[in-house]
Amino acid sequence: MAESQTADIVILGGGSGGYACALRAAELGLSVILIERDKVGGTCLHRGCIPTKALLHAAEVADAAREGEKVGVRSTVEGIDMAGVNAYKDGVVGRLYKGLTGLVASRKITTVEGTGTLTSATTVEVDGTAYTANKAVVLATGSYSKSLPGLDIDGTRIITSEHALALDRVPSSVVVLGGGVIGVEFASVWKSFGADVTIVEALPHLLPTEDENSSKLLERAFRRRGISFSLGVRFAEAKVTDNGVTVTLEDGKTFDGEVLLVAVGRGPVSDGLGYAEAGVAMDRGFVTVDAHCRTSLPGVYAIGDLRPGLQLAHVGFAEGIMVAEQIAGLNPPTVDYDGVPRVTYCEPEVASVGITAAQAAERGIETVETTYDLAGNGRAQILQTGGAVKVVAAKDGAVLGVHMVGSRVGDLIAEAQLITNWEALPVEVAQLIHPHPTLSEAVGEAHLALAGKPLHAHG
Repeated sequence: MAESQTADIVILGGGSGGYACALRAAELGLSVILIERDKVGGTCLHRGCIPTKALLHAAEVADAAREGEKVGVRSTVEGIDMAGVNAYKDGVVGRLYKGLTGLVASRKITTVEGTGTLTSATTVEVDGTAYTANKAVVLATGSYSKSLPGLDIDGTRIITSEHALALDRVPSSVVVLGGGVIGVEFASVWKSFGADVTIVEALPHLLPTEDENSSKLLERAFRRRGISFSLGVRFAEAKVTDNGVTVTLEDGKTFDGEVLLVAVGRGPVSDGLGYAEAGVAMDRGFVTVDAHCRTSLPGVYAIGDLRPGLQLAHVGFAEGIMVAEQIAGLNPPTVDYDGVPRVTYCEPEVASVGITAAQAAERGIETVETTYDLAGNGRAQILQTGGAVKVVAAKDGAVLGVHMVGSRVGDLIAEAQLITNWEALPVEVAQLIHPHPTLSEAVGEAHLALAGKPLHAHG
């Protein structure tokens, strides 16, 4: 007979969603078993958000050194020491991992290492041991790097983001398949490190889910940086050659690179985990859920990249907290996905929250909008960055969306998030004083313009 252990909640997957759910549930007095086959922290901490942003910071330092002369500093880049870059990156991840495991242990959460299988609405099995939930099972098994038919990922010439993070050299040339967040971030890093970079995106723009104006500003900035891209034509095939990879598009165009990064999105990790067999409704591998993250199986929840929708660490985090509070008998608000801030950390950064004018029109909302060019912002001039802040508001109503491009705009999105989520009127934001000289003044200026009193903008 298999051994068994029982807790109020059994969580399968210890990434952003799973560990947030575990921590909040423990805080609310529930007993928790957290099952993770690799390391707590998941993709975000070990293979995603954190290590990629460390690489992007190293890239920013390289650019600053290379361009020192522009500000009167005689500095040069002698080269990129990938062993040193990777040691820095791994050090950041290691310190955060140590902190997280300490936090999980301090909350008396039972962690189980191994691959779990859902065997019923209340039980997850790991290596012959059954873990039974008295109150709920939470599925949080995350996502993996997808590929395309006919693309053989070999980890050497044709690679995913996981392989890219572990590279011990800077490739001389790279073709990036996919112009979404992951694709443009790696393209940005490699360009800063000295590689020739070409992005191939089947849709008409880079970052196709962002406001079209933001995409165009990014494309202009990438052109200036010497990053090439092909838009609007689909990938046909990739052939490994003696010295790299040749990528062919459906129109016959070819691109050569030492490596091909496949960044065509992320799919749900759900295969072979017993979900469908246990009676959980699925859609193309994703677990379908309602607004409360409940699956079709009573007492079973699914959060994070496993369910259809926004695949962001902070979304999984928010869902994990919401689900823990529901299980504990509280009545938390559901996650408002429109109100989730989104940041792409390439150079320049792209950040947004809320909806675009096009999305508002689809919902029958009449809008007004304004775009404030960062050229008029003192801090942007000092930082030598271009870009814009675009604000979309309902006609005679609240702000619906803020879309930005420029260095460090990811740090501005927090204020924009409060503006949109608290349904502020442009005139209310216009009377708030922004510190000078900061990039945040651009947010203030855009709202001043929408309120009918542009100061530095041409009204």
